Amino acid sequence: MLQAERAAGELLPEYHRATPECPEPRRWRMYDSMTAEFEVLEFLRTLVTTLKPRLIVETGAFLGVSTLWMAEGLRRNGEGRILSCEFDPVVYAKAQEKISASELRDWIDLRNASSLAMQVEGTIDLLFSDSDLDIREQEVRRFLPQMNPHGLILMHDASSHPGTVRDAAKRLEAEGLISLVLLPTPRGLVIAQKRTAKSA
Repeated sequence: MLQAERAAGELLPEYHRATPECPEPRRWRMYDSMTAEFEVLEFLRTLVTTLKPRLIVETGAFLGVSTLWMAEGLRRNGEGRILSCEFDPVVYAKAQEKISASELRDWIDLRNASSLAMQVEGTIDLLFSDSDLDIREQEVRRFLPQMNPHGLILMHDASSHPGTVRDAAKRLEAEGLISLVLLPTPRGLVIAQKRTAKSA
């Protein structure tokens, strides 16, 4: 949070280490090292306007930046809602403050809860998994039964370094649960879809 406060909304060059799939990370920009890369935020908003989801579930809201970008897409669509959670109460309070002050607040339901305990009603059209690295696989397994078979699952921080999320996504694919594409962004982004009996 201190890094985000020091940046004060200024875009900085991405400084995550180079990887074989993304050898020039400084070509991307970021607000801070926890919020998704600026270009990924743009991508998220465009996915929302393209897919027209009625229900987005986001895990790991951090300061609410990606939440607001996706909510902007919902506003453009004129329908839908985003249910997001942040487990850390201090971080949650900061995110809630930012969201409450935004004209996009009516599109967002932010909860101070664990993604593994949060109750979600209905069919999920877009899942953005961006919480602690070690529980991303558990999140996808937990929400998979509620996924719209035509919806999308996104897992952030899926680069080959440290590889935790990337390996989790590959395990899920090897089990026949999802079909995935690995985008070569500085921190890595999985785009996946639930596999059904017909698509398996």
